[in-house]
Amino acid sequence: MSAKTDTQTTTPAFAPELLQQLLAERKTAGEIEDLLKDLRKAFIEHALQGELTHLLGYEKHAVAGRKSGNSRNGTSRKTLKTEDSTVELAIPRDRHGAFAPQLLGKYERRWEGFDELILALYARGMSTRDIQDLLRQKYAVEISPQFVSDVCSAVSTGVAEWRERPLAAVWPIVYLDALHLKVRDEGRVVGKALYVAVGVNLEGRKELLGLWLAQGEGAKFWLQVLTELQARGLQDILSLCCDGLQGLPEAVASVFPHTTVQTCVVHLVRYSLRMTSDQDGQQVTADLKTIYQAATESAALRALEAFQIKWDKKYPLFAKSWRANWARIRPMFELPAEIRRAVYTTNVIESLNFSLRKILKGRSAFPNDASVYRLIYLSLEQVSRKWTMPIKHWKAALQQLAILFEERLPLAGLAPAQP
Repeated sequence: MSAKTDTQTTTPAFAPELLQQLLAERKTAGEIEDLLKDLRKAFIEHALQGELTHLLGYEKHAVAGRKSGNSRNGTSRKTLKTEDSTVELAIPRDRHGAFAPQLLGKYERRWEGFDELILALYARGMSTRDIQDLLRQKYAVEISPQFVSDVCSAVSTGVAEWRERPLAAVWPIVYLDALHLKVRDEGRVVGKALYVAVGVNLEGRKELLGLWLAQGEGAKFWLQVLTELQARGLQDILSLCCDGLQGLPEAVASVFPHTTVQTCVVHLVRYSLRMTSDQDGQQVTADLKTIYQAATESAALRALEAFQIKWDKKYPLFAKSWRANWARIRPMFELPAEIRRAVYTTNVIESLNFSLRKILKGRSAFPNDASVYRLIYLSLEQVSRKWTMPIKHWKAALQQLAILFEERLPLAGLAPAQP
């Protein structure tokens, strides 16, 4: 979107139509940083002029300002420290001394607003044109969508480092899932699967281990994901929770042969409820809970038998589905009660996916894979705010896991001191 020409005396040091050309002419990191420094100065000064115009109610030199009772009164100089440079600013004044900028406080000497403001808005799911419109409306500043994209692209190095970062050797729980979105690929908009891996570390805290994009969800690509996690230092997973994707347990076994694969019980419950009449839904749900919330496996099998006797004539596929998947359900009954709920449901990763969908919504298609990774990387701080607390009763559960997996989960230094 090109800028409209007007008669304002105060204009950005770089007109919007020249931004792309200016960026193209700068090849080195130093040259780009100099440009960003000048753009920060231009942005702040132009925004301040816009605020003063709003206060006075008329543009500079406009007829409406004659005999208005207040007018512009030149500028004052101010040295401002940004996140990585120092900027000399011309702060506009009015004759009555009533101007109090909102963007930059009277005694404020530090400002971390320009790049960070754009990145923060982008991280909340706003498109480049949304950001452009917001800055125009709030601060009367014209910037191009290309410039916003260039600022956001500056985080690409951080994204690459984050995706390749080393991982701890042992993870008690790992969740795998995928969500779907549209991305431009070689000139076409195609559907892609965003593979997501979340782990629970030895402190009981959740962490996003990685993100991967591919066309379609399948066990073959999950094998590549698991192999990459292993290459980044992950040596062992005690329990891996996933949906019932065919071939995924075999892929896990080929990379982590000692890992227990736990089918998400909630997926089985939802499968059953999709075919249940509204009249029976509440009772079916209650009866299914007696199965997966049983204290032991034998008690769960008795509950499954009772469920089958009660519902088999009306819903013959329900019990059959549970029995077919029982080998992937039963491992949870061997785990401590404190963390059993954490592994029989993928609520952890589904909650993450819900947050990601809120950020991704409104985008019909991403321009490329890199833009997807950047957006989610910038959103991680916001998304992970709910992950500040460990799983409930985690310390007690960890001690029990250390007994169950004695050779695989060394906890030296974590055991309680002897009296």
